[in-house]
Amino acid sequence: MGFVPRLPPVSHAATLSSLTNEPLDEPTSISRITLAQDQEEVRPQDIRTSVHNGRSQRIAERDDEDLEDAGPRPDCVRSSASSSYSLDKALPEPPYHVFTLAKKKQLVYIVSLAGLFSPLSSNIYFPALGQIATDLKTSISLISLTITVYMVVQGFAPSFWGPLSDTQGRRITFIGTFAVYFLANIGLGFRNSFAALMVFRGIQAAGSAATISVGAGVLGDITTARERGGLIGVFGGIRMMGQSIGPVFGGIITQFLGFRSIFWFFFGLGSITLLLILLLLPETLRSIARNGTLRLAGIHRPLIYTFFPPSDALIDRDSTPKKKLTLSCIVAPLKFLFEKDVFITLFFGSIVYTVWSMVTSSTTSLFQSRFHLNDLQIGLAFLPNGAGCVTGSYLTGYLMDHDYRFIESQYRTSRSIPEDTKLNKKDLVDFPIEKSRLRNIWWIVLIFILATAGYGFSLDLNLIALPLILQFFIAYTATAVFSLNSALVIDLYPGASASATAVNNLMRCSVGAAGVAVVQIVINGVGAGFAFLGFAVVTAGASPLLALEWFYGEGWRWERRERLKAEEEKKIGNVENAEVVTGK
Repeated sequence: MGFVPRLPPVSHAATLSSLTNEPLDEPTSISRITLAQDQEEVRPQDIRTSVHNGRSQRIAERDDEDLEDAGPRPDCVRSSASSSYSLDKALPEPPYHVFTLAKKKQLVYIVSLAGLFSPLSSNIYFPALGQIATDLKTSISLISLTITVYMVVQGFAPSFWGPLSDTQGRRITFIGTFAVYFLANIGLGFRNSFAALMVFRGIQAAGSAATISVGAGVLGDITTARERGGLIGVFGGIRMMGQSIGPVFGGIITQFLGFRSIFWFFFGLGSITLLLILLLLPETLRSIARNGTLRLAGIHRPLIYTFFPPSDALIDRDSTPKKKLTLSCIVAPLKFLFEKDVFITLFFGSIVYTVWSMVTSSTTSLFQSRFHLNDLQIGLAFLPNGAGCVTGSYLTGYLMDHDYRFIESQYRTSRSIPEDTKLNKKDLVDFPIEKSRLRNIWWIVLIFILATAGYGFSLDLNLIALPLILQFFIAYTATAVFSLNSALVIDLYPGASASATAVNNLMRCSVGAAGVAVVQIVINGVGAGFAFLGFAVVTAGASPLLALEWFYGEGWRWERRERLKAEEEKKIGNVENAEVVTGK
């Protein structure tokens, strides 16, 4: 298992004033602030201004309230400071983000609509496989390769878009992804060959796949760990509506308008979504907008601000240039995979994603051959799967909030921390965030394994309701695992959440593409019953990885934090030595 380092001692409850995000009632020092009246409150912008110069500015930029950044953040988005607490303790800390919860929800709804395109573009296509095969005079198994191509590109594309989002901003990345997406749908609407179908499906995946990682980046920018569970549930639930309504729309459109109309439908819906982003979504990347207190300009400013300008209290952004997108920015997130806790979390999630993808991608051929359904009926057969995805995402969001509060309560009790003391997880690095996310995953995985094991055999009973019910439970539990996975990855890498989510997507889609490519071969070889039983056994064999993360994840995270802290201090020391040598 390896050595688990001893965690540092935590602060006594009597000294917890330095661990809160609330203003102190009786500041010990007010030398940096002059109050006009005894009762006048210190304005957040005054605090910002007082620390806006020199190294204090660089240190203040590391202001994620959730967890100490414990991951190998790319150089292009890494702070140059090693401590986020060199400011005067008497100064009240600004909020993690100034947006109200209602405003945060509004932004989550917008990015969730954008994230809808990745699953929607994938599975709206399933009911049309038979008609496309007939139109192109080829087999369904060959047309199914376009699903594999889609998933491969879906895995790799966010590795570019994620770092772009973490360096240049969320809005400009959304604009770029939708531009690629529009181009692909125009090509798919006019294409008339199998080769063109393969190429433009890959381009379509390149445009749609990154909407999830960029949306996750927005979530990481504006939410704390305490808020994040429920909002990730909303984010995943709206996004997963594509799993529910996608095949139904695909079946209806294919049955009455022809499969090419699917791509023109995407073009129209994508145009509406991009308009909403341009109109309502402000830039949230913290290196550009901080916690919402900086004035936005240019591409970062939503059009709605032209008609309803924001508060005059906003601070003008300084002239510090934005980080550049370099090759190292794109490659650096792959280092996440070399961290033990990250690899374990992502690898198990990719196994579950692969099994679920094999269930959905084989539904058309299995149900058409056994139950003789037309395109519209095949689309309706995907409804239980979609309902499971939506339900699993929403309910798991509430479950994560409950588990977080439960673990936090245990943590407070064990350290004698009062309930009214707000915890700042930057300093409390021993907070067991892994346990707060994985507390209930055991029964979720158990249901997934049992439902998958029985799914293949249920198809042979000539009772269509039974496999559809099992599809609901497979989708429900798979989506629950995805939500828990995503939340934990963002918690581990709050400063580079889009890049971390892109790596998550890369792992899942790479393994999933391989599974989708072989699922029909395995079913033809051993039968559906034994095929899905085997997939369930593989999942059960990988489940002990979760136990490793439960028992050793916190130690691995602390070990990584200390290693990166030492590297950061060494880098700062080298810079200071160079300045001394040059006489600056």
